[in-house]
Amino acid sequence: MKNKIKEKRRAGIDWLMQQEMDVKMAMLEHYMEVCRMVSNSYMEQEVQQYTGERYERNVPHGGRYDRWGYNPGSVGIGSQRVRVDVPRVYDKHSKKHVPLNSYKKLREVPQADEQMVRSVLHGLSTRDYGKVVSRLEDSFGLSSSRLSRKFVEQTGETLKAFEARRLDEHEILAIFIDGKQLAAQQMVIALGVTAQGKKIPLGVVQVASENAESIGSFLEELIERGLNTKDGLLFITDGAKGIRKAIVNVFGKQAVIQRCQWHKRENIVSYLNPMQQKHYRKKLQTAYCSPDYQIAKGKLMNIKRELQSINRKAAASLEEGMEETLTVHRMDLYDELGRSFTTTNCIESVNSQLEKYIRKVKRWSSGQRYRWVVSALVEIEPRLRKVRGYKHLHLLKEKLKLIVNPPMVQKIA
Repeated sequence: MKNKIKEKRRAGIDWLMQQEMDVKMAMLEHYMEVCRMVSNSYMEQEVQQYTGERYERNVPHGGRYDRWGYNPGSVGIGSQRVRVDVPRVYDKHSKKHVPLNSYKKLREVPQADEQMVRSVLHGLSTRDYGKVVSRLEDSFGLSSSRLSRKFVEQTGETLKAFEARRLDEHEILAIFIDGKQLAAQQMVIALGVTAQGKKIPLGVVQVASENAESIGSFLEELIERGLNTKDGLLFITDGAKGIRKAIVNVFGKQAVIQRCQWHKRENIVSYLNPMQQKHYRKKLQTAYCSPDYQIAKGKLMNIKRELQSINRKAAASLEEGMEETLTVHRMDLYDELGRSFTTTNCIESVNSQLEKYIRKVKRWSSGQRYRWVVSALVEIEPRLRKVRGYKHLHLLKEKLKLIVNPPMVQKIA
């Protein structure tokens, strides 16, 4: 049994290709074993240059070199190391063993710290990491404590760069703001949309609750980093009072607020019974899908009158903030930009992607939430797609200018 394990551990890619399909697939699931086989094949090629193939009669160099067993060794694969048996070659003339250049090169391959950080972000908490590594036969990885330290070291520069990057190089037209609950703390994220439709995470703040004071300080930092507010900004929020108050306090008349229609709809129907919910959810959606502002508002007012005789709380919820749910309608841009800017779906999508990175973390230290969220956002950003209707964003730019800087009307003498 022991000899069979050694034989497998010393096997190269040729051995793998000779196996049945189920064996091949099982090995590919444990890519470390495949990496070991590649390393073995690489070293075997050099050994054959000295000694020729096993049991071959015509050997190179006049039979000067002999195979001489194995020494234990290891090579770096990503952020782990895997054990290998290093072939020994004996030189009969010098009566010394020949060091293999192939093994030396394998040892010199740098540890992929960046890949290690990505592995952590892609759902492996530092405590789970050891369990994953231990499943791979004969492999041994970093301890959880060392991995934690390396993760902090590697993400330190990422955090600094994220917090310091200038925003004045981007022409931001719209900002989605939303909070994500994470272990009894709110991680409030601001996601900007450029004039070209590109989504850019602008910043993150960790707060106990979505209060106006802390979020206001966060928004002021965005201005200090170069966020241009002169021609107005469209803010899309879920209706949280603290966030709205902070936006108004910091940006004043430069802020144009669009309240999420989905959140408003769900808040309204939450007061109704299941049968009524289905009926009024459909009616509200039909109203919001009407591109004309007057028609959409007329339908909402009709629904409000119906709700007053059914549930006054539901009617009051519809009336509260109704105008802000129709901001894009009022700008006459629903057909062009309604799918992107009448709900918080854009940032909800980002939050959904964040969940893939952080869902397996079991315990959070005081500053760990912020570090993980920022690191994950940086990882996600290059894959974010442009907003739908981005070719029409020049229309949004023009409308914002007119709203925040209305043309002067000359008085007739």
